[in-house]
Amino acid sequence: MSAPSSPLAPRPRAQSAAATGPRPQALAAFELATISVGVQVADQVAKTAAVDLLFAEPVSPGKFVVVFGGSVGEVTASYRRGAEIAGSALLDQLLLPQCHPDVFAALEGLAQGPAGEALGVIETDAIPATLLAADKAVKTAPVKLRVIRLANGLGGKGFVYLDGTVSDVNAAVSAARTIAGPRLVDATVIARLAEAVRDRLY
Repeated sequence: MSAPSSPLAPRPRAQSAAATGPRPQALAAFELATISVGVQVADQVAKTAAVDLLFAEPVSPGKFVVVFGGSVGEVTASYRRGAEIAGSALLDQLLLPQCHPDVFAALEGLAQGPAGEALGVIETDAIPATLLAADKAVKTAPVKLRVIRLANGLGGKGFVYLDGTVSDVNAAVSAARTIAGPRLVDATVIARLAEAVRDRLY
């Protein structure tokens, strides 16, 4: 039986940034109102500069999400072109010129290390907001991003699992709540997650 794919790479043919070269520095994302415009945006993002196309999929309810990474200059060029093509179909967008490397590791299913004592859960109603919240959380406190799940099977929502000490997770989740703003659906901290539950989550 083949190994399960990561949440961000549902197709075996997709290659992660880790497999194709140095880990990206910048991260960008678009959420589009229609699939047809979403495919056009993904096409132009890939053609404009040498970026790693991390996610380009239709998501519920009939939207399309594009996520890509790479060097700051390449990502910025593709981001500008994508925003131009998106026009009025653009629902949400994100450009992180200095994205924390743990965000890429969690997206690729590569998070490692011992489990922390507390679990933080952050849930948003838009994928760019999920990525922004994850980046802010890990930059705020020394927590470990365990899972970043984007849209598929979630009605278009996204969520983050992170762990660490109780105080660090509280600080990280609080910062994520603030930066997510109106896109936040919910967020919580569980001080001592049961091992049986942790084993099911990640």
